[in-house]
Amino acid sequence: MTFNVKYQIGSKYLTKPSKRRSGLAISPGVKFLVAHDTGNPGSTANGNVRYYENSKDVMSASAHIFVDDKEIIECIPALVVSAPEKAWHVLYNLPTDDQLFGCNANDAAIGFEYCYGGSIDADEAYRKYVWVMAYACHKYSLDPKRSVVGHFFLDPQRKTDPVTGLASSRRTYEQLLRDVVTEFEVCSGLAVARTVKTIPQSGTVNVAAKLNIRKGAPNTRAPIHQVVQRGTRLTYAGLVQDGEPVNGNPLWYDDGNGNYFWSGGVTV
Repeated sequence: MTFNVKYQIGSKYLTKPSKRRSGLAISPGVKFLVAHDTGNPGSTANGNVRYYENSKDVMSASAHIFVDDKEIIECIPALVVSAPEKAWHVLYNLPTDDQLFGCNANDAAIGFEYCYGGSIDADEAYRKYVWVMAYACHKYSLDPKRSVVGHFFLDPQRKTDPVTGLASSRRTYEQLLRDVVTEFEVCSGLAVARTVKTIPQSGTVNVAAKLNIRKGAPNTRAPIHQVVQRGTRLTYAGLVQDGEPVNGNPLWYDDGNGNYFWSGGVTV
């Protein structure tokens, strides 16, 4: 099965052997993926990898891949090379990873760090984050519906990632899981084309917060046509009741020109 390689995955490998990169092979193979966020708003993929390298003999915590709006960087072998290595991204004494997948995350999972906040373009960073996890599912023949888990789910007493990072752009963990599946299907050519059903209805609404108007489809994966500021009045020509649910709300507006905006970002 082919897969659409939409982005380049760069590599800046940490020095081995070191506390952060042991060089040990993932075993018994890549069995699942763990979604993280950096917990450091505004920090970039390159900045985080540089910090890891500078502290490689001081701290052991690590992850395989960092993603921001500009680049995807692999700092411990996972996707770019054929021999993935272990990273130390989840505590060993937690039971949930064993219960769900039959092995420890550090031994058999790839860790993906989402960079967010500051001057990072949240939409572009999210697109790359979703795509690279979908690509990992393709590379290792994983079921995207069952193979992605958040760090917070494995370590609920200490961690909130990637929920915190996703919330910074008004996204949810549940949405992330759905989007990875959708991206996998689209990039694999498995997605079924869906016709947008617009209910004719016209009116105006007031933008409640900075809002992205999407081109071509009522979902956050569609390219941004325009960004409008709070207080802007927008006209609409129809309603889409089954668009992508954002925070549980699937209602989008159709501007009549093939563009859509989410109803949760406006007031009547």
